[in-house]
Formats: sequence, C-alpha cells, structure tokens
Amino acid sequence: MSQQKGSYASGRATISDVAKAANSGKTSVSRYLNGELNLLSDDLKARIEAAIVQLNYRPSQMARSLKGGQTRLIGLILADITNPYSVDVMRGVEAACRQHGFTLLVCNTNNEVNQERHYLQLLNGYQVEGIVVNAVGMHEDALGMLQQSLLPMVLIDRKIPDFACDMVGLDNREAATRATGHLIEQGFEAIMFLSEPLGTVNTRIERLQAFRAFLAAYPDLAAEEAECALSDTDALAAIIQDFNRRHRGMRKAILSANGALTLQIARTLRRQGLHWGSDIGLLGFDELEWAELAGVGITTFKQPTYQIGYAALEQLLKRIQGADEPVSEQAFSGELIVRGSTTR
Repeated sequence: MSQQKGSYASGRATISDVAKAANSGKTSVSRYLNGELNLLSDDLKARIEAAIVQLNYRPSQMARSLKGGQTRLIGLILADITNPYSVDVMRGVEAACRQHGFTLLVCNTNNEVNQERHYLQLLNGYQVEGIVVNAVGMHEDALGMLQQSLLPMVLIDRKIPDFACDMVGLDNREAATRATGHLIEQGFEAIMFLSEPLGTVNTRIERLQAFRAFLAAYPDLAAEEAECALSDTDALAAIIQDFNRRHRGMRKAILSANGALTLQIARTLRRQGLHWGSDIGLLGFDELEWAELAGVGITTFKQPTYQIGYAALEQLLKRIQGADEPVSEQAFSGELIVRGSTTR
C-alpha cells in the first residue's frame, strides 16, 4: 500500500482511496463498513482494516444515510435564540431527538426574513426529515414561507393562519383565566393587560380574549388593555405613567403578555420610581430566572417549555413515520408562581 495518509488530492480519504490501498473493490469496502463481514475473507478484511487505519478514513454519515433513504436529521427554526422560552423549548426538542436517535440542526433567524428563507433552503439541502418551528416573534411574511415547505412540520406556540399544521403550546385561555383570577383574589381594582402588538399572533389574542371574558363578570373593576412594541420604550413609559395616574389611590396591576415585555415593564417601573408589590402589581407570562430576585419578587406564569419541545418532536416523528390522522393541537397547562409583586 504505497499511498500515504494525507496524500490524496481532496484532503480527505474516500471509499475509492480505501479500495485502492486495500487492493479490493469498493463493494467489498462498503460491505466491511456496513458490517457484512461474513461475505469477506479474513485476508480481505485485514487489508481493508489496515487501509482504513493508514488513511484515517472516516465514512460520511450523510452519504450513508442518504443511500438508505434516511438522514436522521431534524431541523429546528427559532425566531430568536436569546429568548429564554426558545432556549428551554430547544432543550426539550434536543432531548427527544437523542432519545429517538436523531440529530438536531438548530437555525436562529434572528427575526430576519432573509435568514428564514436561507435556513429553509439549507434544511432542504441537508434533506432533514422534518422541521420543528418555534414561531415566537416570527414575522408574518416569514411564516408564509413555511407554508410552501413540503416537509413534515410541527409548530410551537403559534399557529399560522390558513395553514393546517400540528401545533404544540400552552393552553393560553386557561393560563390567562388563572392569572386574571389571581389578581382579582388579591384585591386589585384596576388591571391592565399589556402586550406587544396583537397582529394575528394567536397566543396574544387568546390571552387577551380570556382576560376580557373573565373580567366581564366584574363590571365594577377597571379593566384595560394596551399594545406596545418591545423596542418603543417611550411609548411603554407613557402607557404605564398614564395608567398609574388615572388610577391613583386604587389597587392596580399590570398583566404582561410575555417574558420579554415583563423585563421592559420592570425597567420602566424602576425608572419611574414605582415599586411592584406596593405601588403597583405585576404578573408576567413566562418564568424568568431573575424574577424571584427582583425586589419582592415578580409573580409569573410558568410554561412547561421543556415538555412542549419534547412533545413537538414526538408529534413530528409520527408524521415522518406516515401518520395521517387529522391535524392536532396539544395544549399544556402551566404553573402560577406567586411572589411579592401581587400579594396583599
């Protein structure tokens, strides 16, 4: 075997290089790699093994998978990997992938439509077997592109209008009802539901609808709602200042629609010299690592994000394996974690 390690033109040994070094055919090398050793003589097995060691040959798992019709690859598209919700969901998806022998390819679009298009093309190029989409914060035109994909797909947290697709997420109506009920039990007389612009985002709409429905039975309470872009700190400050001024002397609270907004609200309250728990109540969807450390603590509604991610992958595997039952929606219950920001 005259060919030395690293002497092949491509920089990486191929199955042809191994066959040449072992003085055998590629079919014999393939049989060796696939474990069909009973079809090879002892001398041939020894030559192939020696050639593999000499050339430091590493078979391409992708090529072998494609030949067998399966890549064992799953794509996960995230709109914003810095969102704590997305990180916990990713942990659940990845754990389920390991459990079932799949490899996860994670794509963070950073809320950029061009990146969304790029990653869809990339995942198709890698021939992933299916895609999990964590659509939190994803733009409408980006969501539209997902509908054009023919790959098996499961959505997390958010539905796409007029797109029949499996979805896994929180039971938003139950969660908002429990959160609103808690604020009433704690004696709040004025409550504002504050969210990012609703658009067609079903999670925000469902939480707001449950808030309205629950408070309809309490006509004496001041129930308000407002929308504000996450980046518009001036508008957020004006909304909170106005709400506090108009209900001065009353026990009032803000119900925040998601964790990222809760952080911005907390910053705004600090800048305005307002203390949650004494001056104003604060309850936010999504558990935040710092919530128990901030002042008297901030009451949150914790989503079972890990379980949601795990369930999404398992549902996707059913579709990959050919399940043709009607589109499903799995809605998980969450946990209300009460802290000083809402207690009497």
